Amino acid sequence: MQFSFSYDKKKVLQALRYHFVSRQEIRVMIILVNVFALTSAALFYFKKIRPEPFFLGTFIWVMMMVSVWYILPNIIYKKSSTFKEAFTINFSEHYIVLENNRGYVNWEWSKFSKFIESPHFFHLYFDTKSFFLVPKDTMMDDDKHTVRGLLKEKIG
Repeated sequence: MQFSFSYDKKKVLQALRYHFVSRQEIRVMIILVNVFALTSAALFYFKKIRPEPFFLGTFIWVMMMVSVWYILPNIIYKKSSTFKEAFTINFSEHYIVLENNRGYVNWEWSKFSKFIESPHFFHLYFDTKSFFLVPKDTMMDDDKHTVRGLLKEKIG
């Protein structure tokens, strides 16, 4: 099964956000900062603390959300030339072949540790931090289902 694709910046940024939010350490940090912010808000409301801890909690929460939602995805997008190129990907029983005008690469299925699916992409993970995005836009519904089944079978 073969598909040609290029990347849409808005969808890539959304996929990168999805990646960051799906990371366990980011989720734990978001929960802890939210608990701190809500606790300090309640304590401030009941006049148990001064306003500084409340404002600190609010500032930390806003900075974390801005970092995860805007700064990190934009930095990754700008640093990677991959998102500015066009590719052809071929899914076979034994490997994935990715081609562009500069060459090609064969990846055996064993190179991938896991995959996740976001609204616009299949995220193929080599390890916890490096992955490749395969857009679903150019795939028909039957092809998406076939690729999803192949990924579940080969990567699990």
